[in-house]
Amino acid sequence: MASLLDDVREVARGWRWGRRGVLPRSAELSSDPPPAKEFPTAWARTPAGRGAREAIQRFVLRPLVWSQTRPSVEGLDHLAGIRPPVMFVSNHASHLDAPLVLCSLPKPWRRRTATAAAADYFFDVWWRGASTALVFNAIPIERAGGGRRSTNTAQALTARGWNLLVFPEGTRSRDGWVGRFRHGAARLCIEHGLPAIPVAIRGAYAAMPRGRSWPRPGRLPVSVRFGPPLAPREGEDFGSFSRRLQVAHARLWDEDRTTWWDSVRREAETSTPPISGPEAARWRRVWEASRPIARKEPSRVWPK
Repeated sequence: MASLLDDVREVARGWRWGRRGVLPRSAELSSDPPPAKEFPTAWARTPAGRGAREAIQRFVLRPLVWSQTRPSVEGLDHLAGIRPPVMFVSNHASHLDAPLVLCSLPKPWRRRTATAAAADYFFDVWWRGASTALVFNAIPIERAGGGRRSTNTAQALTARGWNLLVFPEGTRSRDGWVGRFRHGAARLCIEHGLPAIPVAIRGAYAAMPRGRSWPRPGRLPVSVRFGPPLAPREGEDFGSFSRRLQVAHARLWDEDRTTWWDSVRREAETSTPPISGPEAARWRRVWEASRPIARKEPSRVWPK
């Protein structure tokens, strides 16, 4: 019996449970790139897939995230009067970001929103790709460039009225601060006339930084703030529109830390604090980003 168990363990250790390549990383640069593979996700947008996703997000995902963190959601009034499709553009510092944004949206918006996810991470093995596609209505995006197929998928979805949730930094922040926006989201907005709605998330890195598989204990506060929509201007290039999106994110962060009036005044004076973090050693930047944000308590109507 012991010999049989040893044989099973040996087979399990050597079995390829997913689609990860067997080529050593040290040899990848001198080898031909693997052929592009397309992970099918259209099944997740069928009526059965939409129904299962709504049940998972409403009765499992949201209660789970809200039980492990303490989110505050502001700015949903900016969605009033806007006709989809739109592009939700969010900063990215934690695996909590997509659940926080999706579960903060009103049901009509959430049901028609797809999420752009890294193909090389979330769709590298079948079980993770299938679960990501079902729970988040995710489509694979190739981060290394040359992802024309994923761009075509995004275009087809927006043409059918689906909103997109994108993270233009391309990956989670390594130190909790906002990095440079890549131009793919801005290009898609300009080519298809989509308004972009900036979404500023603060506190997610402190609650669940990179490298953790579960939020830190204590229900740390997290803020999700939606901003007013930004539309591409006539003749505007994607570089200019991407910079305007970053400026809008910086003002939202400032508004979340202080007040709307203070953030607008500093924006007019071009003195909005940068969201790229302090110019300091990496350990100091990580330390600053790991400090929990202030809990937002409802204002008292009557003084004490």
